[in-house]
Amino acid sequence: MKTEDFYYDLPEELIAQYPIEDREESRLLVLDKKTGKLEDRIFKDIIDYFYPGDCLVLNDTRVIPARLFGSREGKKEKIEFLLLKRVERDTWETLVRPGKKVKPNNRIIFRDGLLIADVLSINEDGTRNVKFIYDGIFEEILDKLGEMPLPPYIKGELKDKERYQTVYSKHEGSAAAPTAGLHFTMELLKRIEEKRVNIAYLTLHVGLGTFRPVKVENIEEHHMHSEYYEVSKEAADIINRTKSEGGRIIAVGTTSTRTLETVANQKGEIIPSKGWTDIFIYPGYEFKIIDGLITNFHLPESTLLMLVCAFAGKDNIFNAYKYAIENKFRFFSFGDAMFIK
Repeated sequence: MKTEDFYYDLPEELIAQYPIEDREESRLLVLDKKTGKLEDRIFKDIIDYFYPGDCLVLNDTRVIPARLFGSREGKKEKIEFLLLKRVERDTWETLVRPGKKVKPNNRIIFRDGLLIADVLSINEDGTRNVKFIYDGIFEEILDKLGEMPLPPYIKGELKDKERYQTVYSKHEGSAAAPTAGLHFTMELLKRIEEKRVNIAYLTLHVGLGTFRPVKVENIEEHHMHSEYYEVSKEAADIINRTKSEGGRIIAVGTTSTRTLETVANQKGEIIPSKGWTDIFIYPGYEFKIIDGLITNFHLPESTLLMLVCAFAGKDNIFNAYKYAIENKFRFFSFGDAMFIK
């Protein structure tokens, strides 16, 4: 399979620059993967598609203000750091711009020395491993200095940082939001629970590699970035019980999907665990656990688009995207949603 097989043209005006005021009022395109039939709804209507005994799986990661601006010691300049993932306690893998200026043994100063970064090494993919030096609590300093790491296609300023968090976000560590979850409100989740739908939470800290287009010609040659996940015994028990009782497992987002497919065994049972996953799901993949998927509309030639094509069929997805473009759905992180059933 070629990367170019997953390209489509998207008018720039359909890239959502801001979240809509009411999360659950986003539009919802419902796709039946067996028939290819489409329904045009509002996100809060998603409850109509759940049955008692189903299980909704949510990623409760929380985005950290991972974008920092500093300068090399003794220089007047602006260097942007993006924290991708924690390697050890104070050592982080970071994306640096402009990268040419930042070499091993450089020292970067943030806000008059409130935070200092020593550059340790340059990785094969051009990211840098840096060690932070500070007094106090790192997370509190990051809250003071950091900005939300919005994707590069969002040009607008986000006034309320919480709009780039899910309402159920809990465990800090992501460089990007699990955006399919942005449509849920606490009220909607309560109504879903009242319908006797089980809810299970797992954690996967989203890396920015999620959004990068695939650069190789043959997608089988693409190497996925790795992301840290945790699936508790409680979550595994809820999901396994749902499956054994004939309920459907509905993943909220590609991050939840990748985590579930990582920890499921060949019998379709979830094994509680934590670690790193670099699972790459593209057409031909045999899904072990999920029955439904709630997701946003994804970038052309991205691994996320390949994942949804693997789940619903490429023709179904491209037909749905054609409908979404013709009917002016909003795309990407702050955009509208799809439910694939």
